[in-house]
Amino acid sequence: MKAIIGRKMGMTQVFAEDGQIYAVTVVEVLPNVVTQVKTVEKDGYAAIQVGYEELKESRANKPQKGIAKKANTVPHQVHKELKGDEMGNYQLGDVVKADIFKAGDVVDVIGVSKGHGFTGVIKRWNQAIGPKSHGSGYHRGPGTFANNGRYNHGVMPGKHMAGHHGNESATVLNQIIIAVDAEKNYILVKGGIPGPRKSIVTIRTAIKGIKHPEQIKKLINRAPAVAEVPAEEEAVAEAAE
Repeated sequence: MKAIIGRKMGMTQVFAEDGQIYAVTVVEVLPNVVTQVKTVEKDGYAAIQVGYEELKESRANKPQKGIAKKANTVPHQVHKELKGDEMGNYQLGDVVKADIFKAGDVVDVIGVSKGHGFTGVIKRWNQAIGPKSHGSGYHRGPGTFANNGRYNHGVMPGKHMAGHHGNESATVLNQIIIAVDAEKNYILVKGGIPGPRKSIVTIRTAIKGIKHPEQIKKLINRAPAVAEVPAEEEAVAEAAE
C-alpha cells in the first residue's frame, strides 16, 4: 500500500480529447520527508512518519525541532504517519513524491470534513421538514421520542438529534487519479474529496476493489495525457511554496 499527504487546493475541470469534461480536485503534493521509520521487528508494524511543508526554525516548536534533529532535516509544519507494507522500504531522510502514483490509480482520500457547528436534525441528518400549513405546530423539530414497550424506557441509542455537525475524519473510497505532475507537485483526483480548501488530506492505495475496472481504462484513455492546472490554483500553489 502506497500513501502520501498533500493539501487540498480546490476544484476545477479538465477536458478530454473527445471534449468530455471531468470535475477534479487539485491536491498540492509537496515532497514528503521521512522523519521516522517504524519496522515490524521493533514496533510491530511497518510505517513511516513524514513531514510536510518546511517551517522556519524560529517558527517551530520544541517537538518539531526534536523530530527534525533526529531526522537531520529542517522542521516541518505537519507530521503524519503512513502505514503500509511498501513504506518499510524507505529510510530516514528519504523523500516521497507525487510520482508514486500514476494516472488511473484507484485511491482512497482521507480528510477532515467541513465543520458546520451546532445544527438541527434537518441539516445534520437530512430529515424531512414538517408541514408548514397554518395551524401546524411542527416544522423543523426532531420528531417523536416515543419508545413503546413495557421495558423500553428512555431514548433509544442512535436517535437522530441536533448536535455538532462535521469537523470529523472522513474517507472517500475508490477515487480515480486523472493526472499526476511531479514537477509542479500536484495530483488531480476525479470528483470531490473531504475538507475545505487548504486542508491536509492523505491519499493512499484503495483498500477495496472496484466492481467495474474496465470503466477506469476507458476513463483514462479519454482523459488528457497532461492536465493543465488553471492559473488560480497554480498561483495558490506557488504562494504556498
